[in-house]
Amino acid sequence: MPAEESSAARRGDRSRASSAISRALRPPLLAAGGPPLPAGLALRVRPAAGSRRPPVARSRTSGGPRSPRGGGPRRLYEQARRAWDRPLTAYYLILGAGLLITVLGLVMVYSASMIKALELDKPGTYFFRKQFLAAVIGAGLMAAAARMPVKLHRALSYPLLMGAVFLMVLVQVPGIGMSVNGNRNWLYLGGPFQLQPSEFGKLALVLWGADLLARKQDKRLLNQWKHMLVPLVPVAFMLLGLIMLGGDMGTAIILTAILFGLLWLAGAPTRLFAGVLASAGLIAFLLIKTSPNRMSRLDCMGASEPGPGGSCWQAVHGIYALASGGWFGSGLGASVEKWGQLPEPHTDFIFAITGEELGLAGTLSVLALFAALGYAGIRVAGRTEDPFVRYAAGGVTTWITAQAVINIGAVLGLLPIAGVPLPLFSYGGSALLPTMFAVGLLIAFARADPAAKAALAMRRPGVRWKTMRRRVKKRPSGER
Repeated sequence: MPAEESSAARRGDRSRASSAISRALRPPLLAAGGPPLPAGLALRVRPAAGSRRPPVARSRTSGGPRSPRGGGPRRLYEQARRAWDRPLTAYYLILGAGLLITVLGLVMVYSASMIKALELDKPGTYFFRKQFLAAVIGAGLMAAAARMPVKLHRALSYPLLMGAVFLMVLVQVPGIGMSVNGNRNWLYLGGPFQLQPSEFGKLALVLWGADLLARKQDKRLLNQWKHMLVPLVPVAFMLLGLIMLGGDMGTAIILTAILFGLLWLAGAPTRLFAGVLASAGLIAFLLIKTSPNRMSRLDCMGASEPGPGGSCWQAVHGIYALASGGWFGSGLGASVEKWGQLPEPHTDFIFAITGEELGLAGTLSVLALFAALGYAGIRVAGRTEDPFVRYAAGGVTTWITAQAVINIGAVLGLLPIAGVPLPLFSYGGSALLPTMFAVGLLIAFARADPAAKAALAMRRPGVRWKTMRRRVKKRPSGER
């Protein structure tokens, strides 16, 4: 019994001691008889100065968002998604893809045109030097377009349209216009230089059509079909008529694609869009049916033999060039088809020479660059709130993408040979200059995005240091 009483006494002493500690740690509000704490709310006691808080083991499932641990596709997907969502992604894609396509095109023009130049008793670098000069001028135009404000682009739309129409009319004047490969769509500038005004007509239609639709959208007139079609469709048909007078069916197809792209972005109703598409398809069918040359090109789709009289010679030898390239090609400059077998190896069929010399890896690289350029253009058009920027970016993206698809599809035998060059890649200064200006347009629109503008401002020299120093001064404590 005495032992049990002493044990009970010790338990009572411990209970009284814990009650005293609880009263000492109780907040003043509760000690003064304030309202009790809600059930389940734990009291947190701040440690005294100089003491250390014991380390707390964090759960893997608690805390804020974390990046996926370990490797694997999920982590790569998350990193790629964050990279795509950055404000400057479209800017860098347009700038990088445009320059890479142009530089790779210069290399392939030099490789593909050497034999052709020697056949014409010219130096082996004849076509390369002309293309390099056009690329230098085009780089200046691209830089100027990238730095121009949007208002200046809109101001240039009407003068550019009138200038393009004037030059396209001059092409039809006897003694001024020239015929090349059966198409009368060139102006002679003196010496070795020629100009194809229809290439500038593409840029003029994009800028003028975007400005027209943007002004009508501001006035809320695009919900009426007559305002959506007039005067956009009549002006586009006028340009198409001037082009078809010279017999250039390929450029007319690209101009029609630009028109459809603008109508689609403007929200044309399905029946209206289908009506315009059916009308254009009927006109194209009649133009192809009444021309033996165009019918022969249509018959060469998927041909595996040159045919009687060699009517499908170019299409078949383009397939031969691609088939002999293999995975990594025969080597730069080692093409066999460019030795007189493949007509136009440095213009319309430069993609076939690329496949022969650089193989499947080279052709897929070119396709990836065009896909990146197209994706960036769609992203710029989809994220802007300016209607002019949306229409112009969509028109430029439609132009470059449609022309690349038509050219590559013809080389692969999937489409008729339309005679259009590969944008930024094929030989031809008249095609390169307006296309590089159009790429500069996309760069300017990507830079005009508010998030991209803020990100570019933070990358300027001295801005980040000044911002950090200003943040340090605002801190209440002396910590740095």
